Amino acid sequence: MTPAAQNGTPRVRKVFTDRSGGVSRAPYDSFNLGDHVGDDPSAVAANRTRLAQSVGLELHDLVFMEQIHSPTVTELTAKELAALRNRTEAGDSLTVEATDALITTVPGIALVVLTADCVPVLLSDEQAGIVAAVHAGRMGARNGIIPRTIARMEELGAVPAGIHALLGAAASGKKYEVPEHMAADVESKLPGARMRTDAGTSGLDIRAGLTRQLLSLGVRSIDADPRDTIESHNFFSYRREGTTGRQAGMVWLTR
Repeated sequence: MTPAAQNGTPRVRKVFTDRSGGVSRAPYDSFNLGDHVGDDPSAVAANRTRLAQSVGLELHDLVFMEQIHSPTVTELTAKELAALRNRTEAGDSLTVEATDALITTVPGIALVVLTADCVPVLLSDEQAGIVAAVHAGRMGARNGIIPRTIARMEELGAVPAGIHALLGAAASGKKYEVPEHMAADVESKLPGARMRTDAGTSGLDIRAGLTRQLLSLGVRSIDADPRDTIESHNFFSYRREGTTGRQAGMVWLTR
C-alpha cells in the first residue's frame, strides 16, 4: 500500500463534466470545453479556467488532445511536458497534437478527453502511479485504442489486475443507429458492440464493447456511467444536435 493510500488520501482523481455550469451561449450552452467546435474562444477559456479552479489545479496543469479518431497513444513525460509548456502561451491550457490517448506518471497533471457521444475512458493504476485518458470513438475503439493504451501502461509498470477503468456517459446502443455493414465491421474488431436500437435498426454500443474488451485484457475493476448522451439533454451530443459543445473527462495523480 502506498503512503498516500495509508493516510486516506487517494493518489488518483477522476472527474467528468456535463453541459451545465459554464458561460457559453447556445448552441454551446453552457459548459463547453471544446475549442474546435465554433464557440467563442473567450467563453471556452473561461470554462476551462473554471474547470481547473473547481478541482484545485491551474489552467496550465490541464492537458487536452487534438483528437483525430486514431489509435495513437502518447506518453507525456516530465521532459515532454516542459517542452509543451515552452511552446504554449503562459497561463493557457496545453494541447498534445494528433493523439487519442494520453498517459503520464507525472503528478499534478490532468489529462483531459473531450466527447459528445464517443466514450471517454479514464484509466489508472494507483499502485504503479500511472494514469491515462482515452478518447474511444467508433474508429479509435474499432482500431484498438484501448489495447494499445493498456499495453503502454504495462510497459511503464502497470498490472492489468491493478488498473481501474471509468467509462463516462456516451451514446448507447438504444439510440446509436448505424448502417448494418458498419455495425458488422465494428463487431468484428470489438465484440459485444453490435446492438439493435429502440427502433429495431442496426446499432452500436461502443461502451459495451469496450467493457468486454477491458475484461479480456485482464482489467477487472470497471465502472461505467450508463447515461446516454443522445437521449439525455444534460450532455452535449453530436448525434442529436450536430453543432454543439464538448464535455470532459479528466484524470490525474495527486501531488
